[in-house]
Amino acid sequence: MARAVQQVDRPGSGGACVMATSEAAPLRIRGRTFQSRLFVGTGKYATYEQMRACLDASGCEVVTVAVRRERLYDRENRSLLDFIDTKRYTILPNTAGCFTAEDAVRVARLGRDILEQLDNPGASWVKLEVLADSKTLLPEPIGTLEATRTLIADGFDVLVYTSDDPAMARRLKEAGATSVMPAGSPIGSGQGVLNPNNIRIILEMLKDGDPDYPVIVDAGVGTASDVTIAMELGADGVLLNTGVAHARDPMAMARAMAHAIEAGRLAHLAGRIPRKLYATASSPMENRIQATAG
Repeated sequence: MARAVQQVDRPGSGGACVMATSEAAPLRIRGRTFQSRLFVGTGKYATYEQMRACLDASGCEVVTVAVRRERLYDRENRSLLDFIDTKRYTILPNTAGCFTAEDAVRVARLGRDILEQLDNPGASWVKLEVLADSKTLLPEPIGTLEATRTLIADGFDVLVYTSDDPAMARRLKEAGATSVMPAGSPIGSGQGVLNPNNIRIILEMLKDGDPDYPVIVDAGVGTASDVTIAMELGADGVLLNTGVAHARDPMAMARAMAHAIEAGRLAHLAGRIPRKLYATASSPMENRIQATAG
């Protein structure tokens, strides 16, 4: 059956029209609906003004803030939160910089306290990170699972950063995680999706019988094509930070990421052609006009 196609304007698209199929439903996470499937971080920008402009250009609706590691005030005593429109964005507090389950739980509760005062819908959310070490920034699996269970019991919606290990992803979903967020590659590495087959397996495993379960690729994005690849695999969204903040032109890269998330999603819905060893002619070989000798 052919899909209906319509033109829609997307935030951050500069007024350009983006083609969307009728099957391109918005992202839904625990009863909340988002038109953008791009999640963007607030760290590593040269200035708060640049951060605010890039968030706007990206078209994102969810922004993540590192409660522990982020400088909430700069040298001029300006608050990071003064540059984020808390009525426009859902803030996703994260536990970056935590290396134990206990520390991550404590930081998650601090983030909830802050956002409850701001009346932001992200108050009950946490992007859980429990890291194994400061060099690789890879997730510590036992601590991650322990913290997930504790925070769920405490009423949190846990969006949990994990490796691309399918078995671990399944355990986290079974523990009650609202979303599992497998890494494309190590945080800030810019290597893109290193193990696409693992991401495919995670998607197949977690969505078996539960097709709306959100799986969001988190970490390692270096450029727009990395985002597109993740979405073409079937991911429900992508979370990134360094790829924009440390780009030569962060504003231009933010716009590129906005287009990339749309392109990858539409390509996934459209369905790529199968890979073949040999060429396939675009025009049929039969009934060709035959040249005759003069």
